Amino acid sequence: MTNFRGRAGSVLIRNGLVFDGESAELSACDVVIRDGVILASDEPAPADAVEIDAAGGVVTPGFIDAHLHAYAVSLNLLRNETRHLSYVALAAAQRLRAALGRGFTTVRDVAGGDAGLALAIEEGRLDSPRYYYSGAALSQTGGHGDPTAPDDTLCFHSGPGLEIVDGADALRVAVRSRLRGGAHVIKIMASGGVISPSDPLRIPQYSLEEIRIVSEEAQRRGSYVAAHAYSPEAISHALQGGVRSIEHGNLMDEATAREMADAHAYLVPTLATYDAMSRHGESLGMTAVGLAKNAEVLDHGKVAIERARAAGVPIGFGSDLMGDLETEQLQGLRLQSEVTGVLELLRSLTSVNASLLREERLGRIAPGAVGDVLVFAGNPFEEPSLLWREERPLVILDGVAVPGTGEV
Repeated sequence: MTNFRGRAGSVLIRNGLVFDGESAELSACDVVIRDGVILASDEPAPADAVEIDAAGGVVTPGFIDAHLHAYAVSLNLLRNETRHLSYVALAAAQRLRAALGRGFTTVRDVAGGDAGLALAIEEGRLDSPRYYYSGAALSQTGGHGDPTAPDDTLCFHSGPGLEIVDGADALRVAVRSRLRGGAHVIKIMASGGVISPSDPLRIPQYSLEEIRIVSEEAQRRGSYVAAHAYSPEAISHALQGGVRSIEHGNLMDEATAREMADAHAYLVPTLATYDAMSRHGESLGMTAVGLAKNAEVLDHGKVAIERARAAGVPIGFGSDLMGDLETEQLQGLRLQSEVTGVLELLRSLTSVNASLLREERLGRIAPGAVGDVLVFAGNPFEEPSLLWREERPLVILDGVAVPGTGEV
């Protein structure tokens, strides 16, 4: 977990209704944060605590985006991977700052990030959510992480967000390298993708042996594998290889949903990105191939969530927005709430995503949890649009209010 150096603040939030991250019932109680940690509601607040009156509002845990791309500065994969890293890092800082302002106090970057960016965040050199990262995602040659078109002569190997690695031995080394570098999760491309130029959507990528090697190496270090996968064939293939987190999953069928539940795997849907690309992709330079692929998965994303819910699969939340589409992050909340309702959406954004990250101190308002909370000037259960409208709640990160957010 990101441990902010010199940030830990103290806050007393009075008179609000509290959603603890799990319970369907809101509690009328104070939220007490001391030195960045939530205390029991009946414990006295520190003398120097900032006091906030949340009367008429609801207090929730900070939101978690489990599929964010800080380094994805463009909708063009090759452009993302060939910019100077200095530019990419500065753009990432802006993207992370914007996500924090929207109420995402934790993000999981599943195709990018590194120890340098994580250290800068811990030292307070940029305003950012807590940051979990995978390092560059792993792709086979000609897979979703291969940005070269069929008629390109360019030989691409790696960039800040993607690396082409083929073969069990090479993958073993790649996983070990990422874990040595502090990666929280290992990301693989297990099916075709929308904006990759040369791979069909449905065909599984990587052999079963290769995926098993990646999972074995990750699990031995207490980590896990997240797999980009759309089709039933690709999802099943990834699960057989030991993958724990299925990203997207739009084309899953009922049998695959049951297989996910049996494997105790998580689904991280990313509805915002398909909706945004359908509206803005052409004007932002998406290719005809990419637009056609997006049309194929667009209408299936909500059905996939319904199938996963019926099978008992834990459902998180992710945005997956690249380039200028990052401003659509909150629309993902609206779209997912249309399938699950507000309570399940809020659980996805908080306690479910925290369990996916294996961090029980996140995504909950409970003694010992980190002091990351949102204070809404109203009740999202009665007025759901509070969750995604432009006016944001007050964001408190590690017990310190984020400047420029909400008024209560």
